[in-house]
Amino acid sequence: MGNMRLLLLLLGGLLGLQRSRCLEFVIDGEREDHGQPHLQDHRDRHKRAILTSEEQEDFEAIRGEDITVKSYKVESRITSRFAHTTVRSSVVNSGSKAQTIGFNVQIPKRAFITNFTMNVNGITFTGSVKEKTVARNLYAQARSRGKAAGIVRANSQDMETFKTEVHVPPGSNIEFELNYQEMMQRKLGFYEHSLHLQPGRLVPQFQADVYIYEPKGISKLETSTTLGDAFTDLVKVTQTPEKAHVVFKPTLQQQRKCDTCNDSAIDGVFRVKYDVSRDSNAGELQVSDGHFVHFFAPSNLPPLPKNIVFVIDVSGSMWGVKMKQTVEAMKAILDGLTIEDQFSIIDFNHNVRCWSEDLLPGSSVHVADAKKYIQNIKPVGGTNINEALMKAVQILVRASNQGLIDPRSVSMIILVSDGDPTVGEIKLSTIQKNVKKVMREDISLFSLGIGFDVDYDFLERIAMENRGMAQRIFANHDAAEQLRTFYSQVSNPLLRRVTVQFPEDSVSDVTQNQFDKYFGGSELVVAGKVLPSESDKLISYTTASAALLDITLETETDTSKLDMELAKQQHSFTGFARQLWAYVTIKQMITDRSLAPTAAKKRKITQRILALAMEHQFVTPLTALLVESEDTKERLLADYPKDPKQGCCSGGVMSGPRTPGLNPVQLVYQPPPWVQMTTPAPPSPVQKGPEEWTLPGQVNLVDNDPHFIVHLPQSNMDVCFNIDSEPGHILNLVSDRGTGVAVNGQLIAAKQEHLGKHATYFGVISVYHQPAGVAVTVSTAAIALSDGKRNYTFTWGATADIAQDGLRISIVKDRSVSVTVDHGIRVMVLLHRVWKKHPINVDFLGLYLPNSNPYSALVHGLIGQFSKEPEANVYDVHEGADPLKKEATMTVKGKEVRVTRGWQKDYRRDTRRGSDVYCWFVHNSGKGFIDGHYSHYIVPHLSSFL
Repeated sequence: MGNMRLLLLLLGGLLGLQRSRCLEFVIDGEREDHGQPHLQDHRDRHKRAILTSEEQEDFEAIRGEDITVKSYKVESRITSRFAHTTVRSSVVNSGSKAQTIGFNVQIPKRAFITNFTMNVNGITFTGSVKEKTVARNLYAQARSRGKAAGIVRANSQDMETFKTEVHVPPGSNIEFELNYQEMMQRKLGFYEHSLHLQPGRLVPQFQADVYIYEPKGISKLETSTTLGDAFTDLVKVTQTPEKAHVVFKPTLQQQRKCDTCNDSAIDGVFRVKYDVSRDSNAGELQVSDGHFVHFFAPSNLPPLPKNIVFVIDVSGSMWGVKMKQTVEAMKAILDGLTIEDQFSIIDFNHNVRCWSEDLLPGSSVHVADAKKYIQNIKPVGGTNINEALMKAVQILVRASNQGLIDPRSVSMIILVSDGDPTVGEIKLSTIQKNVKKVMREDISLFSLGIGFDVDYDFLERIAMENRGMAQRIFANHDAAEQLRTFYSQVSNPLLRRVTVQFPEDSVSDVTQNQFDKYFGGSELVVAGKVLPSESDKLISYTTASAALLDITLETETDTSKLDMELAKQQHSFTGFARQLWAYVTIKQMITDRSLAPTAAKKRKITQRILALAMEHQFVTPLTALLVESEDTKERLLADYPKDPKQGCCSGGVMSGPRTPGLNPVQLVYQPPPWVQMTTPAPPSPVQKGPEEWTLPGQVNLVDNDPHFIVHLPQSNMDVCFNIDSEPGHILNLVSDRGTGVAVNGQLIAAKQEHLGKHATYFGVISVYHQPAGVAVTVSTAAIALSDGKRNYTFTWGATADIAQDGLRISIVKDRSVSVTVDHGIRVMVLLHRVWKKHPINVDFLGLYLPNSNPYSALVHGLIGQFSKEPEANVYDVHEGADPLKKEATMTVKGKEVRVTRGWQKDYRRDTRRGSDVYCWFVHNSGKGFIDGHYSHYIVPHLSSFL
């Protein structure tokens, strides 16, 4: 091996052209800057890189002449959104001369390389992640033997290229293996995993496998390639509810460009897109290997109204395709505005102009006028970013001060620019300070940098400092689509101020758990370590503000169940939770480091990143991969990609920037007040159970098929009756025009008759509050809230508390819903689940109303009428036809009614068996006990009053 030249290159940065301002590290003796974070002066910002001929050449996974590629295999194991990918290749130098053989792999920019190994003629090179300076010092000792390392840039929007070259004698056998890991980001309702397959030649054993395991299940899965239609049918998918295996294995003949060609047709991207099943809006809490991950991706929520100021660079450098693509994208974006949204447009060069000085509704008239304004823009002149952003903030702040902005709406500035400031304030650090000074906490700034001339690092810093994010837009034929795609990710805000908390002493080392916004189709992720506990449960509490209401959601999971399941899965990634936590933590610390206000703070964060990256073996901006032979005499070095134009923190969390200045809330020392109402207070493992949240002992209820039980406090008796109505009928239970409250129930039927009778049950119960125009509709499938404009849906799968003006809803997972109207009127609905395959029974609901409900004097309904207790007496008690059921006569409402002594069930304490309530039963659908005939209580709609 003494004469063997080894070279390892990692594409993804710029070759020493410019020092990175946030991913700072040394190249060939440059010192890492641990000093005060700074922005380079204006002259340095105009140093622009050009693509070298090497970067422009066609990519090939395997390079070299007269070589035989025996195999090329890619395997990805995705477990709970965390992917571990291995790329292996086996190559032989079949030529007659020594030569350099290359092994290249394109990997996602968000991924961290975890290892690289190579075997050359029986000599194994093994990688290990070390602190960058340590790795370089060890590598430098081998430099005299002709080894070198360098870093160049990958010309790609979202990929980097790992490149290895090894000089070997003829007949040599070389085996390469690269491993990398990444957390899948949910965008527009999908997780997407991409594998770049470009071997550059025919391969006898070519195979790509993607194994997915999602504990909650896979709801949808799609595959696609850019390889052409001929390969579409070669992708095979095997799927079960929780697992999927996608395999792409073209034969040697199928790889050929034509039947007689020796060139490979495989040159493109192989994609797998999927989403997971979600049974509740509370999210998914998973515990494995001593770590937890909380995934939060609610749906069925109406979007928050938006207040948007678009700030568009129209300087001379935007002339041509950039402006054309921006105009095209803006037209589509404006078409997506609704009448509830407000917007304005600022265009700037050396001057700043406004389409409107005020925010205007997104009506068709205003949108048409705005599109016409944008169409007539002619790019010319310099770039005054500072004044444009000041004006945008001013428009939003003035509207807020004048009370023209809904306090529950989302305010954002979207900046589109392709250059550095050249007019007005041009010092980037001063612009940052100016924007930060005037920006309010309820405004977010999103930066879109078009092309390579823009100082992307500046755009990213200014966005992250102001609760937003940045993205580079590549100035090519699909730039308009890139702009539209980015906007679609931030145009559907569903929640504000999301916080995930945990009981005291249950978790530690929690990642970011406060998020300024949640956008539909995305996902918020919180991870941490689970502390030792006697309990086998972990609970999280998520609070958030929606368009009409405030929400608190409780999620609970078994801390040992998932590890047992993972052990059974052949292709799962059992260490996913530990690595995912480290991945998210490091990504967030890299962002914090780039924004660190002092050198001391920056050094402290640097040390934490180093320690974590080495412990979890991640190649980060501060670590390097040292690859050594077994005797450590031969060494290679892989540095992290250096790309100042790509910005400091590639791949920040799209869906939830946190508010700067807010410290992470890692623990909740007392559970929220509502938790004490509806569930046992954590963390004590000994609990009484549901008695703590039951309604008062004196209630009126309807349960089973349907049995009414009316409690008469003054007479100290319970009276029962059935209603034998038809499936589909809606029965009014409470009609109170004085308080504006109506409670109605809709009947459903059993699957088939039993003992000659088709039993009916309540399948839907509605509580309507007329003054607020709000209806809560509880079914066996879900709980819905509507105000006529917006609709919210919650499942039975999580404990939740929802507060809306004049209304409060408390859901206890798979058990009950309590609705409280501001007058103090309370309604509890119990859920009864039955075996899905039961031949007769169906899921149904029970209704419980306290006698103490403060109805008005106008109240009526099958139950409401008894808020004014009628005088009732029972006499002439005697044996009946059934020796266990005595008979008697009841006088009530001036009538005599025959009654039978029996019992019905109250299921509040035990939803399965219930507790017995002894009552006097009134026959014939309550005839004589209720006012009029039961058919008088049938109403047309769930929100109807009598």
